[in-house]
Amino acid sequence: MSFSGEVKEELAAHIDSSRHCQIAELAAIFCYNGKVVRDNGGKLQLSIQAENEQVIRKSFTLLVKSFKIGTDMAEKAACFLRIRDERQVNKLLQALKLPQTWPEAEEGRSVVNPLLIKNACCRRAFLRGVYLTSGSMSDPEKSYHLEFVCAAKPQARQLQEIIRDFGIEARIIVRKNHFIVYMKEGAGIVDLLNVMGAHVSLMNLENLRIVKEMRNSINRRVNCETANITKTVNAASKQIEDILLIQKTQGLGSLPEKLREIAGARLDYPDATLGELGQYLDPPVGKSGVNHRLRKLNELAEELRGK
Repeated sequence: MSFSGEVKEELAAHIDSSRHCQIAELAAIFCYNGKVVRDNGGKLQLSIQAENEQVIRKSFTLLVKSFKIGTDMAEKAACFLRIRDERQVNKLLQALKLPQTWPEAEEGRSVVNPLLIKNACCRRAFLRGVYLTSGSMSDPEKSYHLEFVCAAKPQARQLQEIIRDFGIEARIIVRKNHFIVYMKEGAGIVDLLNVMGAHVSLMNLENLRIVKEMRNSINRRVNCETANITKTVNAASKQIEDILLIQKTQGLGSLPEKLREIAGARLDYPDATLGELGQYLDPPVGKSGVNHRLRKLNELAEELRGK
């Protein structure tokens, strides 16, 4: 199962004890995935159709708990739920503050009535319902990306504002005639999972983030050390090239004692760093002293090259 699927499975199992929160979550599910229709006899029916069976299962559980709607009043399948009892449909529409003509068009599927989500706990429940019906998340081992697909701009704006109420930044883009509310920051996604009540998924994501950060830190350190080693090797190669030129043209014996000593040490220890090279001298010399002597050798070699 994907990480996004694990989040939905956890949210589907989360049932609020407060009826007002149950209604807020049902309002989100119906507004994002529901439809009011009439049967052949002209009676109202309320239906939900979803690819994810967890949405149907959660919706039915909430209907049973908050409205006492059972299988005698509703038809339930793996990816389909229909409430057949017109009296219960009207009761449900009234509780969700939806008109009987809802939705007349996609724009009618816009927003949940603000009165249903005035409390913070109800907004948390609302976000759970929206994620179940239209949310998804990429594999956090590859990238951090969580998004909600909204049918209309007012719907996306409302969702964005509710997320921001919890101090979490979310953005909106348009993709194939849909409005996408999305987040790309790992910390923000963690905060949103906490708000929705997906605490197990939150811990799993945090563990992945820690491993990912450690891996990136190690890679940065290795790259830095590799660059330093390459720089040291290139510098040593150039120093040896200068010393061999001096040796070939005028001999190392013509050099002052300190330069002759550092030249011999470099030829004997081609892989040594400046600090290590200074320890092979008698008496030992610091890095700056070694660097000064090697620079003198380089100047002499450049003069010889000019001649």
